[in-house]
Amino acid sequence: MSPAPSRIALFIDGANVYSTTKTLGFDIDYKRLLKEFQGRGTLLRAFYYTAVIEDQEFSSIRPLVDWLDYNGYTVVTKATKEFVDASGRRKVRGNMDIELAVDAMELAGQIDEMILFSGDGDFRSLVAAVQRRGVRVSVVSTIATQPPMVADELRRQADVFIDLAELQAKVGRDPSERQAARERGEARGQQRQIPSRPRGEDDEFDR
Repeated sequence: MSPAPSRIALFIDGANVYSTTKTLGFDIDYKRLLKEFQGRGTLLRAFYYTAVIEDQEFSSIRPLVDWLDYNGYTVVTKATKEFVDASGRRKVRGNMDIELAVDAMELAGQIDEMILFSGDGDFRSLVAAVQRRGVRVSVVSTIATQPPMVADELRRQADVFIDLAELQAKVGRDPSERQAARERGEARGQQRQIPSRPRGEDDEFDR
């Protein structure tokens, strides 16, 4: 009798992945990404986390969010917070760490493997907590850039590290398809996201 397929859940830190793929020079085809991981086991859930700027007349992330919502992803969003720092500069805060951590801990008892798409070192404690519940954790980011986009402590904590650069052939978008994707509204949201903290820096950004 063959063993049951591994139960998998994806947790995608949207802004962090956007920063990573932008540095690597390619766009993710989220339909291909879903298919790739559906082939690795029983995919129970694919979460995508991103902050949105609600006071803009048009948010460039909205078409991507809408497309993902209708195509197999569970999209988790929240409004960014704007503030003025000590030097008088307007900044935007858009941290989705808590939302991702809560969902991961709630689902940990139902999955065998967690695939975390982020290089943020703040997730090391979450990874350790999920592992203590018997879940295998794979971290997807890259060390192909200078400096690497993944925090060393997160990479060390993971059971498996998957370099996003090595996944490009399987989940990357063909550059010739970008125009067609934009017309469908699928890729436009990748043009601008709230910047992430690839190596655990503070979540504050100039605007």
